[in-house]
Amino acid sequence: MSNQVFRQNLDDKKGPQPGGPYLIQMLFKEPVDMPDKDEMTAVMKKHIGAVECFCRDKKMAGFAALDHIAEFQDGKCPVQLMVMGCDKFKGKGFDAFLMSQMWDCREDRERIFRECRYQVVATDMLAAALPALERANLDADFVEALAELYPTCEAFYFQNCGKLLLAEYVRSHQIEGSDRFIRFGVNVRFFNIEGTEDMLIDTVGMNTLFLPDLQYHFHSMDPNWVVNHAYNAASYILEHDNPIGDGETIDGIENGRMSREIQWKCQYEDALIQPPRGVVDIHMGDYASGKR
Repeated sequence: MSNQVFRQNLDDKKGPQPGGPYLIQMLFKEPVDMPDKDEMTAVMKKHIGAVECFCRDKKMAGFAALDHIAEFQDGKCPVQLMVMGCDKFKGKGFDAFLMSQMWDCREDRERIFRECRYQVVATDMLAAALPALERANLDADFVEALAELYPTCEAFYFQNCGKLLLAEYVRSHQIEGSDRFIRFGVNVRFFNIEGTEDMLIDTVGMNTLFLPDLQYHFHSMDPNWVVNHAYNAASYILEHDNPIGDGETIDGIENGRMSREIQWKCQYEDALIQPPRGVVDIHMGDYASGKR
């Protein structure tokens, strides 16, 4: 699949909206029942803290996350976490472009889409009003609660960023804090630019938290180094509420590691590859491609 040629399409407006819902699709081989109210409440409480179940039937369960209050001009209320009943999964909307960037499941993605015929969809509501770090941690807690509640889940698909993860990875990871959101809800993509030696690496998913995605247009460097840099930079932006100003610099890479000796300039631009969104373009000095 990596040899397919894709066209740049910035007219495609289907991209995730800034601050949009954090949509989670859990994929299953067999139909699955909604867990009972007491079990759901206990598992949610274990991962999320104080919760209140305000609805639960075969079609939907809803929980108020009482420690996470969304404040609006005309009042405030707890963020809501919704879990839908099991439904058929037909794999619609998963085109070759999306599939090509599911790097975490390269070996398994086609098998998952072939074998999984059922899904459970879950989402947060009102969470856009939370500070970025608080929402990131809440959404990651929610994912971990769902992984425990649905032991037969095969894979998680995160709609905000196009990332597919095996459920066993979600259950067994050792990541802590907000870096879990970076791992679940931010996808680092990789493209070769046809007819050149140039490569492009970018992120999708940061704008769920109203934070900028990252973009690197470069040549002559190991792309794996740049992928690691992108994850580290995204983590830094989230942890420090985006301290990077237009024209400021960030530590670059030397021999595969981030180094203070090398400074790369950051510039706010529109993304080169869909979905249309704002990005921090990182100019990689001697390795940079294209005109800025």
